Amino acid sequence: MRLLVLIAVWMWSGTAVAQGRFSTVWEPVCTLGSNSAAGCEDIRAREILDASSEPWRAIGRVNFAGASQRSHCTGVLVSERHVLTAAHCLYNAARKRWIPPTSLRFAAGYQRGEYAAFSLVGSYHVASEQGQGTAFDNRASKDWAVLELQHPIGRDVGFLPIAQSGDQTAFVTGYPGLRPHVLSRTPTCNIAQMSTSLLSAICPVMMGDSGAPLLVETDTGPAVAGILSRIAPTPEGINAMFLSIDVFELPVP
Repeated sequence: MRLLVLIAVWMWSGTAVAQGRFSTVWEPVCTLGSNSAAGCEDIRAREILDASSEPWRAIGRVNFAGASQRSHCTGVLVSERHVLTAAHCLYNAARKRWIPPTSLRFAAGYQRGEYAAFSLVGSYHVASEQGQGTAFDNRASKDWAVLELQHPIGRDVGFLPIAQSGDQTAFVTGYPGLRPHVLSRTPTCNIAQMSTSLLSAICPVMMGDSGAPLLVETDTGPAVAGILSRIAPTPEGINAMFLSIDVFELPVP
């Protein structure tokens, strides 16, 4: 089993990243060792989706803007008010504290400065180990979060169901740092089960995709099987680690 090395735990996109310009932060992703630019070419080759259409408008950007930091991750609606994302997206590593819910925004169906629906975050729920003081528990199995929005925008834009099957092929849909203003999807990625809570795959993802849904196709459309937590560039491609949907403490319908 390949050890997944965390190269960008916080996966924030700062000013340069937010504008989509090349940054040395991305160098391991873009070069993939000796294969110069291959990683970024794979990410640019992802299919761009119409974020305003169903079912893609249930996916959006989790945005934070502070005095010294602007960042985004990806999130997905799974009910009228609840959004799944990665816990590290809610942690300010520089200040060693959790970002207050009132500083977070969710823009569903975001595309080139517009969105299908928008809401402030009323509260969020993380693993109990993440609630101890101001520290961040870096164990991969604890890198999940459920946002509760102030407004039930899922009534208008819809939301995605939870996957029930053990499909071994899936794809990721998110807002990578190279193209932070358009929603794009990866090709099919072959998923390997690392443990009961963790999945991995070679998949063209990067910073900004954190919290993006791992989707499987069903008879009724895509369903959420997990979310992206972290990445490790390898000569074969980007090795991505996902949290299985089974890890999340989801709200009771």
